Amino acid sequence: MHFLHYGCKTNQYETNGMIQKFKNSGYEIVDFEEIADIYIINTCTVTNMSDKKSRQILRQANKRNPRALVVACGCYVQVAKEEIEKIPEIDLCIGTNEKADIVKYVEDYEFNNNVKLQNILYEAEFDEFGSVTYTEKTRAVIKVQDGCDRFCSYCIIPFARGKVRSRKPENIINEITQISKNGIKEVVITGIHIASYGKDFEKEYKLIDLLEDINKINGIERIRLGSIEPLLITQEFINRLVKLDKICHHFHLSLQSGSTETLKRMNRRYTIEEFEEITKRLRKAYEDVILTTDIIVGFPGESEKEFEETYKFLEKIKFYKMHIFKYSPRKGTKAAEMKNQIPGDIKEKRSKMLLELSDKNENEYLDNYINKEIEVLFEEQDKEFYKGHTANYIMVKLKTNMNVSNVIVNVKITGKDNLNLISSEIVTK
Repeated sequence: MHFLHYGCKTNQYETNGMIQKFKNSGYEIVDFEEIADIYIINTCTVTNMSDKKSRQILRQANKRNPRALVVACGCYVQVAKEEIEKIPEIDLCIGTNEKADIVKYVEDYEFNNNVKLQNILYEAEFDEFGSVTYTEKTRAVIKVQDGCDRFCSYCIIPFARGKVRSRKPENIINEITQISKNGIKEVVITGIHIASYGKDFEKEYKLIDLLEDINKINGIERIRLGSIEPLLITQEFINRLVKLDKICHHFHLSLQSGSTETLKRMNRRYTIEEFEEITKRLRKAYEDVILTTDIIVGFPGESEKEFEETYKFLEKIKFYKMHIFKYSPRKGTKAAEMKNQIPGDIKEKRSKMLLELSDKNENEYLDNYINKEIEVLFEEQDKEFYKGHTANYIMVKLKTNMNVSNVIVNVKITGKDNLNLISSEIVTK
């Protein structure tokens, strides 16, 4: 059998969980180049392009082996039953909350040539995959939470993922403790809306409590947070966070727009003034902090004035890197029904302007590191270079004859190349 996935780190984590369950049941996992009897595609639906790519992957699997069982699971399946049922290449469909039981569904399936979509019950607790970790080279992705109740007006994910469900802290700690014994030095805390972690617990236990407990685990040297809700960053949160020596000084704050009026239509629940205050708190707490963000251009009703406000605000905040998305209507969301949808050519123009600003900011940030010493966790070898990231998530390429894979090394930065920092000098302390 073969697995394909598309989308976020949460999807990646869940794909690895499904792979482990099939392996434990005696199935053989093969590469895409080999012909498989079963194809399982973990889909994404965050944008219209995600839907399109999910459909393409499903059809590719069928072309590889028309006699194979093709299983579609995940977010696109959850929200697009009518579309899914029109794709003849699919044999079995499984929603977002049933992935942990996928072996049972596959083995129970009867070949009747009809798409079968399981009923989804979001009242279930957090889906545990068991002793499973999605590992990216030297770091491990740890899913701690699922679901979202924010209902931003452009977003379909709350409908795809359901209510907030938090993973039991003891299970998270056990998993991270185990992977630390396997030599993994960095963990990435991920979920659909990790700022909501613990919201569904009877006894108060929030994300900051979890981070404090993870920080105590021997062997783990870095704790990196996935994308976070800006409103999570209160002064109280920072006061506790700065005491944790393993926290990476990189925060991805999903801004989405630099205009308060646009943010209101998005149902983002903060103003640009509040967001700016959050960035000031972080920069005061961490001198070397790196801030990245997501921005949507061409949201319904985004006037030239609102876009100019966004541009000026982004110039002021000066993120290290910005991920720019052109708004696309998602059926079933409030934004899709809003008036004043923005033409594609205007979205393209605004997107280009912000991408150029992002590249400018990134280059200026990197220039500040030339001739400075910095610690890097090296992850892989690429020809003559070892590649890795600083704690604040800047890519560094090191030219050396030493084997530095999965090692944190202090290096001197000598230059940059294609938005990567370059070093040929290891500094011993």
